[in-house]
Amino acid sequence: MPTISCFYGILTQMFWNDHAPPHFHALYAEHEALIDIRTLEVIEGAVPRRALSLILEWAEQHRMELMEDWT
Repeated sequence: MPTISCFYGILTQMFWNDHAPPHFHALYAEHEALIDIRTLEVIEGAVPRRALSLILEWAEQHRMELMEDWT
């Protein structure tokens, strides 16, 4: 799975030709969450609250690029 970004020990990754809705995977230590790109809601899984806050802040700043990566 290609890594899109890595910051503060958080990996953001996206599978090629993955299932809808448009989303990315956020991994932090042994935790993983799938985040909807359009709504920035957790679709599946969980990460610690502080890590989730950083992930959502990053995703909001890069939402257009994430959608481009998805398509």
